[in-house]
Amino acid sequence: MRKRVLIITYYWPPSGGIGVLRCLKFAKYLTDFGWEPIVFTARNAHYPSFDYTNTGDIPSDLKVLTCPIIEPYGIYKMLTFQSPKANVNNVFNVKPSKLNWMHHFAVWVRSNFFIPDARALWIKPAYKYLSKWLDNNKVDAIISNGPPHSNTRIATLLKKKYQIPWLADFQDPWTQVDYYQLLRLTPWADNYHHKLEQEAFLYADKLTIVSKAWAKSLEEIGAKNVDILYWGFDPADYSSLNKKLDDKFTLTYFGIMGYDRNPINLFKAIAALIKEVPTFQDDFCLQLIGQIDYSIWEEIKKADVMASVRYIGSLTREETLQKAQGSRVLLLLLNQQPNAEGRIPGKSFEYMALRRPILFIGNTKAEISEIIGSVPGNPVCDYEDYEKIKKSLSILYENYRQKMDVEMTDSFSEEWSVISQTKKLAGLLSEMTE
Repeated sequence: MRKRVLIITYYWPPSGGIGVLRCLKFAKYLTDFGWEPIVFTARNAHYPSFDYTNTGDIPSDLKVLTCPIIEPYGIYKMLTFQSPKANVNNVFNVKPSKLNWMHHFAVWVRSNFFIPDARALWIKPAYKYLSKWLDNNKVDAIISNGPPHSNTRIATLLKKKYQIPWLADFQDPWTQVDYYQLLRLTPWADNYHHKLEQEAFLYADKLTIVSKAWAKSLEEIGAKNVDILYWGFDPADYSSLNKKLDDKFTLTYFGIMGYDRNPINLFKAIAALIKEVPTFQDDFCLQLIGQIDYSIWEEIKKADVMASVRYIGSLTREETLQKAQGSRVLLLLLNQQPNAEGRIPGKSFEYMALRRPILFIGNTKAEISEIIGSVPGNPVCDYEDYEKIKKSLSILYENYRQKMDVEMTDSFSEEWSVISQTKKLAGLLSEMTE
């Protein structure tokens, strides 16, 4: 008989973006490893984007519990004179333009009155709802997924009350996450964040996080029993993709391209190759899919390469993967932040599964740069290394001209699949409940 695990997650279909995939894929595959998942999520959530194709991964017999959520984004958009349809969830990473004083005031309010995050008003009703449900239903373990770390807080309260074995999964750290420094915190609010974080460390039976470096960082501030669960890729997502390559030399990036992922030297290298290589301008296309910070557009204009950019905006995940599959090269940018050595973007594994060459730009000592660079043909460059970026792009272009940019068979193994990661998760749950 399968054991039962309650998964507490904010992101759930019809949410789009990468964040939803973590728990969605766990819920999809946990039954294969002896665990019956039950999902608890927010009703009428203010997601950054919507993607209804993700519903196809929800098991038909999965029990999903929901509780209404109140989020402050409507008030924020009204205060900052933005459209009711504006996407403001990623305001710390992506800004449509320079922001006014009202934005800074709104960030101060969010930082000091919505702790640990903008979903804080969900904590009490979610705790009340789940307490009532757990009084009448038995589960063997709980998984919480954060951020938002309101999920972590809900699980902390449930652990204190019911003593059910709890695994706290972190997609990103809490007080060590890169945008934490952008919060306008009073000393009281900063102390309160750390207090809640330490309480989670104290009560969690197991913590999981997405990289070795971040696991070490958590241990340095008091976390115990920390394991690594990588994002992984789902092989089923790629089996039906059309593998016909674009006619052009397309360099594709998908996801959020924030201010701290601004590849200025890449734009300069593109401009130089346009001038130096007669065929490059006609052949080349920089394809951008997702949200782009205004500072990126400023640098593209400054380099005078706008004519070589194709901006597509947000697509469904299915459409995004198909666009990426046809690309000649995939562009992977790492945040330029103090904790970047431990950041492994979820899209990294999607790139791996597509088996296209990857041009990496970021901290060359980061864990992900070592993974990407372990496959021959994937250049790894620092943001400041203009010459290497230009040379790498030139080599990749020459491979395209010589028809040598075929599928990379010497690529990444199944150890990076979400199935392998879910198997490990099931093992950790079993250890906790023996």
